[in-house]
Amino acid sequence: MTTTPVGMRCPECSRERTKVTNPVGAAGGRDAPVTYALIAICAAAFLAQLAGGADLLDGSPIGSVGLDGGLFAFGRDGGELVGVAEGEPYRLLTAAFLHGGLLHLGLNMFALYFLGTLLEPAIGSSRFLAIFLISALGGSFGALLLDPDQLTVGASGGIFGLMAAAFLVARGRGLDALASQIGFFVIANLVFTFSIPNISIGGHLGGLVAGGLAALLVLGLERRRLPNARVVEVGGLAVIAIVAIAGALAAAEAGVPAGVG
Repeated sequence: MTTTPVGMRCPECSRERTKVTNPVGAAGGRDAPVTYALIAICAAAFLAQLAGGADLLDGSPIGSVGLDGGLFAFGRDGGELVGVAEGEPYRLLTAAFLHGGLLHLGLNMFALYFLGTLLEPAIGSSRFLAIFLISALGGSFGALLLDPDQLTVGASGGIFGLMAAAFLVARGRGLDALASQIGFFVIANLVFTFSIPNISIGGHLGGLVAGGLAALLVLGLERRRLPNARVVEVGGLAVIAIVAIAGALAAAEAGVPAGVG
């Protein structure tokens, strides 16, 4: 028998290495570089909006220099259409980094910090970033589908996708108490979504669905442990992103006169 940090083990067993999977939030937020980078990008974008003329409190106008509605947002800005139907699909993603005022930014960044420091250490930075971006694209698809005549900005679609992912990962790894807390957080935010005016219902629901699908793919492959699981995962996440983009573009074209979100 061989003495090990976990007690006496046979020589064969002591040489084995067990693969360790971090539970949600295991790193206590110390390993969440993408989360901090996304927060920094959104904060920098908001400063650029202010420099361009945006209002500090309500974000009106979005701003006339750099990150204005005519460049990176989509929807209707003062009755004028700005959208993706005119051949500007980048708006589907860039709009996720703009915010309509300090409160909007603050609430979204708080939620991003909370979810990111739980989820990113558990699934890895690359998966976390992929789920956020896919969720943001899903949010744009939902906004174009349900709110085509509103100027839509904000990271909320991506954040709702992270909510779905955090809930599913916690459930999938047996952390039922944490999953219940996150589930309550999701329900509370859905209540706010449907109760408060000027909130993009489509953006929130689209992000929730896209993020949930991406998380289910990651969890399913994690359980199956396929030899080529990473390739399948990347391909599957790419398919979800492509479907979201294609759906958003189709919704923009079908929503004439709103090539929007």
